[in-house]
Amino acid sequence: MFRLFGLINIFLYFFIASGSFNPVMAEEMVHPFQPGEKMHYTLKWGVMSAGEATLEVHDMDVIQGVEAYHFVMTARSNSFIDVFFKVRDRIDSYADAGMNHSLYYKKDQHEGKTRRNIKVDFDWEKNESIYINFDTEPKVVSLIPGSFDPLAAFYSIRLLDLQDGKEFSKAVTDGQKNRTGILRVTGQKKITVAAGTFDTLLLEPDLQQVEGVFSKKQKAKIKLWVTNDERRLLVKLKSKAVVGSFVAELVSFEEHDSTKLSQLEKGE
Repeated sequence: MFRLFGLINIFLYFFIASGSFNPVMAEEMVHPFQPGEKMHYTLKWGVMSAGEATLEVHDMDVIQGVEAYHFVMTARSNSFIDVFFKVRDRIDSYADAGMNHSLYYKKDQHEGKTRRNIKVDFDWEKNESIYINFDTEPKVVSLIPGSFDPLAAFYSIRLLDLQDGKEFSKAVTDGQKNRTGILRVTGQKKITVAAGTFDTLLLEPDLQQVEGVFSKKQKAKIKLWVTNDERRLLVKLKSKAVVGSFVAELVSFEEHDSTKLSQLEKGE
C-alpha cells in the first residue's frame, strides 16, 4: 500500500499528463515565477503525515545554446514512512526562457525498490525526444510542437488566463509517450492551509488517459486549488484513488525577492 509515493508524481504528472494547456503568448508576458521562488508542501496519506515536497525555480541556465528556466522538484518520505517505503525523488526540468517548450528533463527516482535515472533530450529541429533510463537503449518519440515535460508544464499553466468554467488542452510528454488531455476550471473557493488563507480556483483534470493507480478506480478524482490571482500558486492538491486519499498542502513560500508569503494573501 505504500505505493502511495508513486502519487508524489501526481503533484506533477496527473495535473499535467492528463490535462494541460494552451499558453497565452508566454514570450510577451512577465512571468509570475522567477529564479529564487520556492514552494514547500507537506504530504499526507489520509490523516497520516507522509513526507514533504518542494518546487523551486533555480538560476537561469543555457541548454543547447538557448537561455532556459531551471525548475526542480524534490520529494521525500518522513522517517516513519521510510521504514516501509522510502522515497527520495528529484526532478530537474529545463524550458526555454519564453516558455514555448521543454529543452531537457531528468528524473532521479528512488521509491521503495524502484530506481530510475531518466534523461530526456528534446531535439526541436527533428521534433523528437530521446529517452534514456540508466544505460538502456535510447527511445525516440515524435514530439508535438510546443510540448512540455511534466514539471515544466506545471509552470506553463501559471501563464494561462484561468477563469471559472474555462477548459484547456495540450500535449505533454515524459519522453516515452505523448498525451493530450483536458483541464477544467470548475469553481472558486477560499481555503486555509498552513501557509494562510487564500482565494482559489478549483482545477480538475480529465483522468481518462491516466494509467496506473487511478485507472483501477472508476470514480478516481484529483482536485487542485491555485490562487485566484496572477501568481497561480498551487495551494492544495487532493487525490482519491485505490490506495486512498492523498493531500499536498502549501506550508510556506519564498519569492525571488524574499517577500514573505503573507504578503501574497488576498487582501493584504
